[in-house]
Amino acid sequence: MVVFDDVSFGYGEQPVLRDLSLRIDRGQVVAIMGGSGSGKTTLLKLIGGQLRARTGRVLVDGDDVGTMNETTLYGMRRKLGMLFQFGALFTDLSVYDNVAFPLRERGKLPESVVRDLVLMKLHAVGLRGAAQLMPAELSGGMARRVALARAIALDPAIMLYDEPFTGLDPISLGVTGQLIRELNDALGGASIVVTHDVAESLAIVDYVYFLADGAVVAQGTPDEVRASTHPFVKQFINAEPDGPVPFHRDAEPYATALNLERP
Repeated sequence: MVVFDDVSFGYGEQPVLRDLSLRIDRGQVVAIMGGSGSGKTTLLKLIGGQLRARTGRVLVDGDDVGTMNETTLYGMRRKLGMLFQFGALFTDLSVYDNVAFPLRERGKLPESVVRDLVLMKLHAVGLRGAAQLMPAELSGGMARRVALARAIALDPAIMLYDEPFTGLDPISLGVTGQLIRELNDALGGASIVVTHDVAESLAIVDYVYFLADGAVVAQGTPDEVRASTHPFVKQFINAEPDGPVPFHRDAEPYATALNLERP
């Protein structure tokens, strides 16, 4: 469903991705993990065509995003669903109208059909009873689930999740993770989850790619990742303060900085 073939990208003179290769197949939930600034969100933007690779190819359902014109690009985006980090609900629209928005914007369905689809998607995330509430009346976890209902409104073939677990309490986090897995299986598509949450992600995904300095430094199934002796993976999985990603930024000796050294 998604293939990165030796993709490189950068902002100005600053490289972000370097000869990146990975693939996500139909039916898979794949996690993209790595430290801040490793290129995870840039990867999602390349899939959606917001950015174009400098070198290499990004394929979505077999088509090269880099060669698409505006019309083809918008057609390809109909295959994508996106859950933003904090939901990004329209604050002046009700829950119902938030979920109805893509159906009205990108289709010409009768309102009776829109209603049935909205209630179906809200039911899938357990919030049919919240249809008439406003976003300000929702908890963080409920808002994330409404955003998920909106993201799947058009039954996308590929779901993109940008830090879906950020800021959630343990119950909401577990519910969101379960929904990601169940909805992927129900839709029969593929899901890409950009995340820092190790425990929840390894419980639901099929495969993991670790990014560092814009490249894949490790990859594997959840069991392979847990058993990995790779220094970066081990540090990331175990939340160790020091390792390949150092706790201290390069600086002059501490004693020198404090003028503690004596002649």
